Amino acid sequence: MEISLTVLIFLLLASTFAGFIDSIAGGGGLIQLPSLLVALPNTPTAQLLGTNKVPSFLGTTSATLSYLRRLRPDFKLAFFMAVPAFIGSALGANTATRIPKDAFRPIILILLIFVALYTWKKKELGLVENFTYARHHQLMIGGLAGLVIGFYDGIFGPGTGSFLMLILVASLGYAFITASAIAKVVNVATNVGAILVFGIHGAVIWQIGIIMGVANISGAIIGSRLAIKGGSTLVRKVFLIVTVALIIKVGIATF
Repeated sequence: MEISLTVLIFLLLASTFAGFIDSIAGGGGLIQLPSLLVALPNTPTAQLLGTNKVPSFLGTTSATLSYLRRLRPDFKLAFFMAVPAFIGSALGANTATRIPKDAFRPIILILLIFVALYTWKKKELGLVENFTYARHHQLMIGGLAGLVIGFYDGIFGPGTGSFLMLILVASLGYAFITASAIAKVVNVATNVGAILVFGIHGAVIWQIGIIMGVANISGAIIGSRLAIKGGSTLVRKVFLIVTVALIIKVGIATF
């Protein structure tokens, strides 16, 4: 596929910023996928969805490595969430072209509003760890959440980071900074699952995906380092901003 230099620069800038935001609190898809839709309007939606997963995977992997070098998240929980998330994402991507996306938007809008209000009202939420479940219950909840959110990520996408963070912070009791690290591991798994399915169906423009991936990595490295330095307080603020932006985007698309 031939694209102009102007379009390429636009995609690179968008992907860099998406990687930066996504590495802190999720929500990179809010920037990256719309940029592909604008830059490549004549490309089938399935191809754009598949291509979008490539830089998302590369950037998220880079951010994950940055977190792991400085933090020690709960690897067991991350594993218990990542495996079902991988399966769920592959199933979601496989059905992405069969289910109309418009049917999901009102539900997602309501859920995102709930996430934003809950986080905003709970001022101390996620600033310190406060575990409320026994370990086996924690792993069961994480695994189920990984499967459901993974399926959602494969079939639709926007808000995946917000939902992962809410489960980890509000339900399982993790601090925002630790939750962000765990969410990145799970997101790597959902991206791999989706890429495999989209790739098998030939719905990935690899050249564009890899070029955008390099830009996404640079943004992810900067963002993850800033998140670690700023801690849970910074991550909470960015999380709220991203969630509100997602509400506006989904709301406009819905109404």
